[in-house]
Amino acid sequence: MYTTLITTGQLMTLQQTQKPLMLFDCSFELMKPLEGDQQYLQAHLAGAVRADLARHLSHHLVRAEPVEASSPSTGSGRTDVPASGGRHPLPSREHFAAWLASIGFDSSMQAVVYDRQGANYCGRLWWMLKWVGVDAVAVLDGGLQAWQAAGGAVAAGADAPRRASSFTPGPAKAVLATSQTVAEKLARPSQTLIDARATPRFRGEVEPLDPVAGHIPGALNRPFGLNLGPDGKFKPAAQLKAEFLELLGGRDPSSVVHLCGSGVSAVPNLIAMELAGFGTTALYAGSWSEWCSDPARPVAQG
Repeated sequence: MYTTLITTGQLMTLQQTQKPLMLFDCSFELMKPLEGDQQYLQAHLAGAVRADLARHLSHHLVRAEPVEASSPSTGSGRTDVPASGGRHPLPSREHFAAWLASIGFDSSMQAVVYDRQGANYCGRLWWMLKWVGVDAVAVLDGGLQAWQAAGGAVAAGADAPRRASSFTPGPAKAVLATSQTVAEKLARPSQTLIDARATPRFRGEVEPLDPVAGHIPGALNRPFGLNLGPDGKFKPAAQLKAEFLELLGGRDPSSVVHLCGSGVSAVPNLIAMELAGFGTTALYAGSWSEWCSDPARPVAQG
């Protein structure tokens, strides 16, 4: 069972066994939301399911998926309540589980997620699967580029329809922080915020996406790309551990809550801390886009 990373060689070996396996292509381009679908159609790991950030891994488009009669309704045509705010709000665990069931995923499977963007988007699905109780989910280290360089099989075109399963969510194996929990612990030693956005955005020098520039007071900055080496793969565990210890400066690693702009690019930092041996840390899924939507919440710059 692979629970954090899987190498191309390990995946090739796994494909030769009888272990149930599902691959997910999470490629996405933030400024060109339709580009990920085109990338998938051009080339993807043979047999991979398409998992789109906007369509499958965020609330506002998941609401169009079929739901059970017992699902909550807001009375406004929306049949789901999001689990977070922000630009990419989390769907509820129940609705995400319904999508997994619709594509035939079940808890006996090993899930492998990948993208073309340095684990920026596939990390979201990795975390969400943990959140609905799946432990056997791993990021393909190096993504599609590493797979193709190793001679792995790729396919083009749309995926074939799949038979539905009866997947239901189990106990969460991921920790979800909210605006309320972050605000309650602000400036306390029991919480250390790590912001994964690029440093100019963190400082408030530029803000291309959200209405307010800056960061949550007291947050530390570690752009998510720092977790990868020149080959696009995660750095060795010992190196990651040393870098995070330096960043934390004596703060308790278990107190860390990760954030970014909308709860997506924060996940590579979370994965890196797990690889480094720090265990499970929390994700503020709403992140800066949710935090800055309330003018009463404090903002820092610089």
